[in-house]
Amino acid sequence: MEYSPPPLFKQGASARAKVMLFAFISIGLLLADARLGALSVVRQAVGTVLYPLQMAALLPRDAMNGVGSYFSTLSAMEKQVRDLRQQQIATSQTLQQAQLLLAENNQLRRLLDAREHVPGKSMLAEILYEARDAAARKVVLDRGTQQGMALGLPVIDSQGVVGQVTRVFPFTSEVTLLTDKEQAIPVQLLRNGLRSVAYGRGQSGNLDLRFMAPNADVQVGDILITSGIDGVYPAGLAVARVIQVENNANGAFGRVVCQPLAGIERNRQLLVLMSPPDMLPRPPAEEVIKPGKKKGPAASAAAATGAAAPAAAVPGAATAPAGASPSAAAPAAPAAALRPAGNAAAPAAAPVPNLRPTAAAAPSGTAPGTNPRPAGAAAASPAAVSQAVKPHDARETAR
Repeated sequence: MEYSPPPLFKQGASARAKVMLFAFISIGLLLADARLGALSVVRQAVGTVLYPLQMAALLPRDAMNGVGSYFSTLSAMEKQVRDLRQQQIATSQTLQQAQLLLAENNQLRRLLDAREHVPGKSMLAEILYEARDAAARKVVLDRGTQQGMALGLPVIDSQGVVGQVTRVFPFTSEVTLLTDKEQAIPVQLLRNGLRSVAYGRGQSGNLDLRFMAPNADVQVGDILITSGIDGVYPAGLAVARVIQVENNANGAFGRVVCQPLAGIERNRQLLVLMSPPDMLPRPPAEEVIKPGKKKGPAASAAAATGAAAPAAAVPGAATAPAGASPSAAAPAAPAAALRPAGNAAAPAAAPVPNLRPTAAAAPSGTAPGTNPRPAGAAAASPAAVSQAVKPHDARETAR
């Protein structure tokens, strides 16, 4: 088969000759470039000319790669942001716990320091929760009778008095805070020693000094401490600071508002003061005896001696004057009164005798010049005579 063009279009050398020529030229150029580097300048010039064309040809590829890289990078960044947020939350929680532990450590150090300065034994307790009664100011501690808790023990923190133990259970106890409306504590001013009683104001979280004279020496900023006269709180514990003083000249009393120094709403760890050895026990409540009633040992003493004493107070039971016979000097009624209590012949329900003097003649056996006894006086029993004595005389006899 002949590869030459048709005779009509035949021009120049044949195609085979041209291929051979160009092949020899290419081989020669390759050898010259490899041996001598003669085509480096030509190559650089051609590359500079063709660079824009190459960049234009690569634009579709770069666009496709950019779109894919954008979405893959976006997904990776979103995942990284989620991981960083979770790490931030965990770090923040750890930081908060560290801050809480640091604050608790500082609070415990302050409590230990306060424990060294408080006389007597003390016990560390932690607040579990507040009482469910919204009208009361009470908290529940994690210490009970199993740990030695008892009613009436004072509770403090590193700044001052917090309250008093009012209810005790086997493993928990309830503390009434100082700001409760039913709570009162004897205090005195640190500056001048003026004594008073601080009362809680309830939800306001403050204290009141009631019944203070309008001209009392109380100033804003004064510190109140426990006076120790109640037998519950040791003397010298910080209680509150005066924040408001209202002296009304027209009123009978002034108004003094105080802010507690203790961190009642801030601290979780508290210190319970056990009974100090140097504190005297509280005196028992004085028993009030109502008129006409006798209780305790006084009643038995009155029953044993109450029959002999009223005999002289009864008008008709007076002793005989001088010159009377021995039989008149010892009437029958006083003789019966000298018997021990419980041996009287007449019952306790005997009627009260008529103590008014009568004009009847003296009974037989009475010496002339003696005072006549009233009718029925000889039959009077000690119980009947004691009923005729006034209540005031009965109390005096019991004393």
